[in-house]
Amino acid sequence: MSIDWTALGQVTAVSIGVTVAVVVVFALGILGLARFEGARESNGGTSAVGLAQAGLCFLACAAVVAYGIYLIVPQFH
Repeated sequence: MSIDWTALGQVTAVSIGVTVAVVVVFALGILGLARFEGARESNGGTSAVGLAQAGLCFLACAAVVAYGIYLIVPQFH
């Protein structure tokens, strides 16, 4: 049995890259929530930009997770 080390390396690199990207996008979503909460505490208002940033980032993370589940579960194909 021969192992294709190139393919294994490519899968590893893509997996690590996507994981880092999802973590960064999730962190940006948390930053948006912090911006929203900070604006609410400081002047009683809200930051629509922070809320929109958080919503978009969390939506992107949910889409990536849903796509991963779609790829893994054969009943969805």
